[in-house]
Amino acid sequence: MKNRLIWYPKCSTCQKAKKYLQDNQIPFEEQHIVEDTPTKEELEKWLKQSGIEIKKFFNTSGLKYKELNLKEKLPHMTEKEKIELLASNGMLIKRPLFITDKNILIGFKEKEWREKI
Repeated sequence: MKNRLIWYPKCSTCQKAKKYLQDNQIPFEEQHIVEDTPTKEELEKWLKQSGIEIKKFFNTSGLKYKELNLKEKLPHMTEKEKIELLASNGMLIKRPLFITDKNILIGFKEKEWREKI
């Protein structure tokens, strides 16, 4: 599998992540998080592979998250419902996501990326 950067081009954090990968000559394919939203199957696989709790996959600072009042609703939803919700709208997913054979990185923290890539 090739490295995959799932990002939103207007997001400044995503731009920093892309620049980091380019500056460090780390090969990757790009995937626009809204035009090509990850599927339920992909999200389930990454959730399992990463061991990260599902709430970390949500873009809690996003307008859509706030609009849907997810802070109140998420605790009462099943994991399946949460995955379906994430797959329904790319703007709900925390970005960027960097998918490699070994790691699933959510958000961009340069120190973490340096250690795990």
